[in-house]
Amino acid sequence: MARTLHLFLPLLCGLAAARGSVDFRADLNHPYAGSALSTAHVIGHAARASKARAARINARLARALGKGGDISAARVPLAPLGDEGHSLTVGIGTPPQPRTLIVDTGSDLIWTQCELSRGRPARHREPPLYDPRKSSSFSFLPCGSRLCQEGQFSGKNCTGSRCMYDELYGSAEADGVLASETFTFGEQRSKVSLPLGFGCGALSAGSLAGASGLMGLSPGTMSLISQLSVPRFSYCLTPFAERKTSPMLFGAMADLRKYNTTGPIQTTAILRNPAEDTFYYYVPLVGSTIAYLAGKAFETVKRAVLEAVRLPVFNGTVEGYELCFALPSGAAMAAVKTPPLVLHFDGGAAMALPRDNYFQEPRAGLMCLAVARSPDDLGASISVIGNVQQQNMHVLFDVRNQKFSFAPTKCHDI
Repeated sequence: MARTLHLFLPLLCGLAAARGSVDFRADLNHPYAGSALSTAHVIGHAARASKARAARINARLARALGKGGDISAARVPLAPLGDEGHSLTVGIGTPPQPRTLIVDTGSDLIWTQCELSRGRPARHREPPLYDPRKSSSFSFLPCGSRLCQEGQFSGKNCTGSRCMYDELYGSAEADGVLASETFTFGEQRSKVSLPLGFGCGALSAGSLAGASGLMGLSPGTMSLISQLSVPRFSYCLTPFAERKTSPMLFGAMADLRKYNTTGPIQTTAILRNPAEDTFYYYVPLVGSTIAYLAGKAFETVKRAVLEAVRLPVFNGTVEGYELCFALPSGAAMAAVKTPPLVLHFDGGAAMALPRDNYFQEPRAGLMCLAVARSPDDLGASISVIGNVQQQNMHVLFDVRNQKFSFAPTKCHDI
């Protein structure tokens, strides 16, 4: 009988109190949907983007801990933000202007590129731009507004009663002015329109790779979760190589019991991270494709994989991966049997990952471990469970009760 690889990993996360309920479903766009890149090239792009994402998160944590974490472009690998995660198409304004926002659980600010920034160089203004002049529901947020006062930004300045902000994303930087607008979410038959504070601005450095902005889902003050007091949300990522949309559910619709699962529903407590005033989910919605584990945890997994996989180790270099195996001549990864990798959480919950959730085939003849060492040169070391690990896994963040639940599920059936 095949042995099982076990990894005990606490889930570190922070939460804000929530009240009320906002119920709707939205479909997440795959970061490479419609791309002409081959599957192998997509996997390679995603691995490089994951490395940039992990370095950026690590730098933010290092800065919060007072260890001098520098998240300038000189310290963080370059990768367009649009390569790093799924996105959500929303309507902004009245009437709605459809725009695509990258979903990010590691930040709270909601923002989109805006016509107010029309003086910017063309390379930092990727169309289409939201135009507040065409909306009857747009208004600026004054300096005395709660979101301006309580929002945590890299930089903030009030000029002429307008709240100006600057936000760093490692290899990217965005700035603009805080405003209020109506956002429309959901499918045609069940749309919902809601007022939100957001940033009307532009990138001053970096690239969105075709997206219009970001949708922050962290527990921070400016996020959709906090502004709307969303009690819980869930998502279920379809297999990465298929490039299909993935369901995301908010409020009462985010209930694992309502959908057919292929395994038991398991739950663990979400913990507050005492290192920061603004808390972050360290298991992101979208953002890192492969997993990054703190040094000792990675070494444990690497040793176990080397013992379990009876294939020769590939001695060359494959960008984004630390361990690859040479497949038998003419064979594909699908022909290789591996034991499940099990992630154990506090309280007894265990997430069993099949082969395709922790191995990838970046090119013919190679099978690479989709788990890497978390970068620790920036002063802090964290673990991130990536998109690959969450394929066909319905995961739920119960913000109100501070619980994280998951169950294996055929995501395209939801």
